[in-house]
Amino acid sequence: MTLAAFATVVLIHLAAAISPGPSFVVALRVAAAEGFRVAAALALGFGCGALLWATAAMAGLALVFEVLPPVFVALKVIGAAFLIYLAVQMWRHAARPMARPDTEAAPRSAGQAIRFGFLTFASNPKPAVFFGAVFVNLIPAGTPLAWKAAILAAVFVNETLWYLVVARVFSLPRPRAAYARAKAWIDRGFGTLLALLGAKIALT
Repeated sequence: MTLAAFATVVLIHLAAAISPGPSFVVALRVAAAEGFRVAAALALGFGCGALLWATAAMAGLALVFEVLPPVFVALKVIGAAFLIYLAVQMWRHAARPMARPDTEAAPRSAGQAIRFGFLTFASNPKPAVFFGAVFVNLIPAGTPLAWKAAILAAVFVNETLWYLVVARVFSLPRPRAAYARAKAWIDRGFGTLLALLGAKIALT
């Protein structure tokens, strides 16, 4: 693998990471409602989830989907159910005033936020499709192990840093205040978006 090919893989993945999706919706809401510390831990969970999918892709995820289609169907159903669950929770609590972040103790622990981020990312079929159908085809056959390790590290850094940016922006006072003023409408809008994404995933 050449340096140019490596850069291509990294940039394409970065574009996919930045594209809006369920993870972005969750990151925005957690940052605004629970503050930077929790959202930063969530970002680390997203990075771990991306690392899982990238590793699986390199280990033959696309081949598994091709040989065992029911595995992909089950993944879609589980992922869609999780997104719909998140949507229901957002609708249920949309009218509840936003909790103010506690500078002494985070509303949820770092471990809980990392776990939530990891499960959110790992159960989302969007990265499964990207890593299983797009990402794996960007890596030439016979790529040395050192290059593969570098790609995996770049995937982790891309996802984590992007969601750290989201965490920082939406945990600041002005974006937080804007979110608080329109919380009910924003949460219901994002909840509807997540439900539609879940339904689309389940039916396609």
